[in-house]
Amino acid sequence: MGGGGTADLAPPSAAVKIFSAGTAGCVADLVTFPLDTAKVRLQIQGESKPSLSSQRARYRGVFGTIITMVRTEGPRSLYSGLVAGLHRQMSFCSVRIGLYDTMKQFYTRGSDNAGIGTRLLAGSTTGAMAVTFAQPTDVVKVRFQAQVRLPESGSVNRYSSTIEAYKTIARDEGVRGLWKGCLPNIARNAIVNCSELVTYDIIKELILKYDLMTDNMPCHFTAAFAAGFCTTIVASPVDVVKTRYMNSVPGQYSGAINCALTMLVKEGPTAFYKGFMPSYLRLGSWNIVMFVSYEQIKRAVEILWNFQH
Repeated sequence: MGGGGTADLAPPSAAVKIFSAGTAGCVADLVTFPLDTAKVRLQIQGESKPSLSSQRARYRGVFGTIITMVRTEGPRSLYSGLVAGLHRQMSFCSVRIGLYDTMKQFYTRGSDNAGIGTRLLAGSTTGAMAVTFAQPTDVVKVRFQAQVRLPESGSVNRYSSTIEAYKTIARDEGVRGLWKGCLPNIARNAIVNCSELVTYDIIKELILKYDLMTDNMPCHFTAAFAAGFCTTIVASPVDVVKTRYMNSVPGQYSGAINCALTMLVKEGPTAFYKGFMPSYLRLGSWNIVMFVSYEQIKRAVEILWNFQH
């Protein structure tokens, strides 16, 4: 993922990559957040909630979910949890993407020739590190996205603000509540990071190796599109379990495995691919926006740095 298109620039430093990755993650979230919210709503649909039995099958498809949410809850509902989402990307992307090349070099002892095993190991490591660091932001984001605002019902929202959500979860569920679903999220992000970063890394490298494209936007777009598709297929089941478990009330599930088994028994194996289309639309578009932004921001920061020095 390190290749550069401008020969006169030194390779980007780790600090530049960390900053560029965090900023690019925020840009991608701003663009694709409604798709992510639709994905969360579709994934939690079908959970056992008797008081909301009338809500069953209320969401149909990606765009049907978005239209329903806008009609019943207003356009702002699509961006519920955005602040926590941006908190998450600044801390999360900075680590898992910004430190990927550094971790590759660590495992190869400074060599630029990293095999697929080393890349997978580097992706798993930075994915796990990022989750451990940024899990509370993910919990709050999912809770906000999952809460339904129905003006006519007079229902009270679960949380009124992002800061209040952090405080309430810590008070009611303990500090451990902020790291709820940490293990399934580490599993998910090890998988996501490997399929996302390693696919992007290898495809970009092959495109440049065989001179199919230059190291520019079309190359980044193609590699990012393929990375998004591979990631969705591999990570969807873990993502659904993660969302269900993080959104659950205390005592609903005894753990992530219990959550997965409950889904399998009550809803069948197809439940693990609930929200697949929004997941693909979101991950595909997110990857494209993020990687293209990341490469451009990284290059711009390097040019600015070299100009000033």
